[in-house]
Amino acid sequence: MPDPVFRPVSTADVDVICAQRRLIFLEDGRAPELLDRAEAPFRSWLLSRLRSGQYAGWLVEDGGRAFAGCGLMFIDWAPGPSHPESDRRGFVLNLWVAPERRGQGWGRRLMKKVEEEARARGVHYLVLHASKLGRGLYEKLNWRPTNEMALVLSPEP
Repeated sequence: MPDPVFRPVSTADVDVICAQRRLIFLEDGRAPELLDRAEAPFRSWLLSRLRSGQYAGWLVEDGGRAFAGCGLMFIDWAPGPSHPESDRRGFVLNLWVAPERRGQGWGRRLMKKVEEEARARGVHYLVLHASKLGRGLYEKLNWRPTNEMALVLSPEP
């Protein structure tokens, strides 16, 4: 049997990326009804970013079936102490590996692809939001917590 294949994502992979993203959030304890509401807006957002090149990603396939994937979004960001000479950050998202393939290094290999792509595009500061399941991997790869906080504003005053 041939080895699994890494390949870049394209607009043809939107369904696969959306399905993997849903599994990430379900595994992290998110309510299915919230994910239902978010799917169409995410799909539209993803298509736009794939077309513009603002979103890069990879799938790992075995026999034509994607069992792992990851994305990297490039965002404008003011230069600051963490990246004083750069006006962009990389935001890692949608890292998922099928349960039967976990613990075999696929997440680590996908994160290596992320680092290679960021360097190739001149982006030297990466951030992500770690799920409970992914936190251990990121810590092993030398990712560190930051001081980020969040506030969700209601659309109504």
